[in-house]
Amino acid sequence: MKGKILKTSVIVIIILIISGIIYMKISLPDLPDDADRIITEVIKSGPPPLKGKEGYAYNGNVKIWYESRMPSDSLRGTILLIMGMSNDALSWPEYFIDPLVESGYQVVRMDNRGTGLSDWDGDWSLFDSYTLEDMALDAIAVLDALKIETSHVIGISLGGMIAQALAIHHPERVSTLTSIMSSGYMMDDELPATKPILVTDLFMANLRYGLIKSETNIIKLHLLGRELLKGDNEYDINVEETAQSALYNIRNRKGDNPLSFQQQTQAILKSGSRYEDLRQLKIPTLIIHGIHDPMVPFEHGEKCYELIPNARKLWIDGLGHDIPELYTDTISSEILRLIQDHP
Repeated sequence: MKGKILKTSVIVIIILIISGIIYMKISLPDLPDDADRIITEVIKSGPPPLKGKEGYAYNGNVKIWYESRMPSDSLRGTILLIMGMSNDALSWPEYFIDPLVESGYQVVRMDNRGTGLSDWDGDWSLFDSYTLEDMALDAIAVLDALKIETSHVIGISLGGMIAQALAIHHPERVSTLTSIMSSGYMMDDELPATKPILVTDLFMANLRYGLIKSETNIIKLHLLGRELLKGDNEYDINVEETAQSALYNIRNRKGDNPLSFQQQTQAILKSGSRYEDLRQLKIPTLIIHGIHDPMVPFEHGEKCYELIPNARKLWIDGLGHDIPELYTDTISSEILRLIQDHP
């Protein structure tokens, strides 16, 4: 009897493995044609150094890494960048940061707790988890460490939620708010949720490239993640920059925290809705969203725009859950217009 059970179990496992391989081949998108060549060149040459000044801030006993980049001439103000779910500060592309610095702004980017060189909360639990408000205080700690009284805050995805919490609870520290591809309440039953197929594909991508953690596989996992977050939209991903960022993390930082997704998802759940607070927001705000975003559906961006008084909007047809080079000029121009109108 035990022999039959063991034989059946082995057969089931083999079927699941074969099914998984077939699913990966059929469902997961291909990487760009020149990805292998570019990855090989980046690994051979190594990633370039960071351009700014690095440092640490402390929110109580939580250590937060940041990088500050100054313009070469006159200083017009400070922009604080807050990244999204499970991604560290290096996920902000250089082609997005450079125009902001060249426009005269100090640009500060930070690793959210649980990512990069910030603390990973090894003693975290579901019963003792942090919130978006705690993560907003991390951002305050960075501003304090740099002696910055107020800044123009830009957050993407989860970072947009943190930026909203920062604007709500510490409005005196926020000159303008830009919320990109984000939500005021991801659990709103009246709005669409993340596409289940995307969650499945991201899991399968981790099985494809995340089990054997070579430099090549980790870079390919980052590239495949960006391909999936494009959704059905058609534009090219900057393979070289994505590869350089991933390789820098592998060689010079701590890499990726496998627990960050669960920890930061719990922060979203624990923090609840910001709808009522957003209705009272008086800070100049810009809402940016891709119409075909597969991760945070477009309706969430629409809802934020409808709630926040006098908010501006930028809807982009053809944009996924990403900041590709194709739309960077459009996005940067609208952000700078908001900032320059409210210096």
